[in-house]
Amino acid sequence: MTTAADPRAWLYRDALDPDTALRLTADALGGCDDGELYLQYRASESFGFDDGRLKTADYSTDAGFGLRGVSGETTAFAHANELSAAAIRRAAETMRLLDPAKGAPAQPPARTNRHLYTADDPLALVPFARKVALCEAIDAAARARDPRVSQVSVGLSASWSVIEIVRADGHVAQDIRPLVRLNVSIVAEQNGRRETGFFGIGGRYLYDRLFADATWNRAIDEALAQALVNLESVAAPAGEQTVLLGPGWPGVLLHEAIGHGLEGDFNRKGTSAFSGRIGERIAAPGVTVVDDGSIPDRRGSLTIDDEGTPTRENVLIEDGILKGYIHDRLNARLMGVEPTGNGRRESYAHAPMPRMTNTFMRGGTADPAELLAGMKDGIYAKSFGGGQVDIVSGKFVFSCTEAYKVENGRLGAPIKGATLIGDGPSVLTRVIGIGNDMALDEGVGVCGKAGQSVPAGVGQPTLLINGLTVGGTG
Repeated sequence: MTTAADPRAWLYRDALDPDTALRLTADALGGCDDGELYLQYRASESFGFDDGRLKTADYSTDAGFGLRGVSGETTAFAHANELSAAAIRRAAETMRLLDPAKGAPAQPPARTNRHLYTADDPLALVPFARKVALCEAIDAAARARDPRVSQVSVGLSASWSVIEIVRADGHVAQDIRPLVRLNVSIVAEQNGRRETGFFGIGGRYLYDRLFADATWNRAIDEALAQALVNLESVAAPAGEQTVLLGPGWPGVLLHEAIGHGLEGDFNRKGTSAFSGRIGERIAAPGVTVVDDGSIPDRRGSLTIDDEGTPTRENVLIEDGILKGYIHDRLNARLMGVEPTGNGRRESYAHAPMPRMTNTFMRGGTADPAELLAGMKDGIYAKSFGGGQVDIVSGKFVFSCTEAYKVENGRLGAPIKGATLIGDGPSVLTRVIGIGNDMALDEGVGVCGKAGQSVPAGVGQPTLLINGLTVGGTG
């Protein structure tokens, strides 16, 4: 088992050593405002179990570097899937395209000794046969739960990444990042109708949590319950309605509709609906939105970001007032503020940019049951599927995977085909009730931006929103 005792063993093997990496970085980036050499080794595996048998079993490793130089607003970036001095020298030729920096180099990131997650390799700790056996057990247990179960799909995956960030000023930082995930999808059939339910869970920890009986049985129960509810669903009503959003995963709406618009690059360029609005009211009183990459074990958490800056709690909206944006080093420097620990990249083959980590709304004081009881009619959205958002306007469309009619303060029939339509700048101004049950999601979020995907977390309390447009089928 490889642990944090010697993480460099994965990065510095035959063709590169730490002293050479530091010297080459200093030579390549000495005339730049900022930049780094980003080294990465990554191992990943995934299992797909469907129709009662193992359909896919993949294992891969990858290693490489990304060399980035920044001068003013201009970035030069080169990468290779080879950890060698020769490859870094070739990449350094790209840096010659930059104009020499006119000011003093940017200061290095602060250092940290904290560790938000284990350094152990989840792939190596559990034998292959036991992973397959877990998939088989989930499949058998799900089919035994209810005779209406017609199909079960199980996905199990993990990755383990070792990174090192080397700067021209001599600053070096390392991180070792585990990530695991379990997905269960169930199709239930009744009277010729088929509906699907889904549940996923994961985070920056080891497989042992997923292999616990209580965890995977809960995954079955949640997925099956959603499938059975959807078997009874009726066509969703359309029109402007009062909407009650459930806690936890529905925070993905907040992530898409609000979060992206608060990323520093969009605001520096003036292309976000929230550009230049620091200090203004952009949400109803009581609405506080936070991005926090420093929560232990969470899927969106990082000890340091991909530029070496320690992650932290960043209050973006406080009691409805816009307080700040999230930043990488480049946009923070150009906007005259501190980096917030949000410089993220998909891998060594990508340059960093400001990205969310775990973005959520803090809880309020209302009893969720009272929020429901106070509704005359509307819908209750418990879970979401896919969504789309336009960063410039903030307009979004989200599909509900589990939702219900609300009639006279009580949950009515489940509905199918409901979509929520609105725009980020106005949706938070329509909040009329904030529950005291804030919850983070189960750990399955993936955030896409500019062709890059990174793990992310979301969360919120039960939230009552007035006058949200619902697209339906009835």
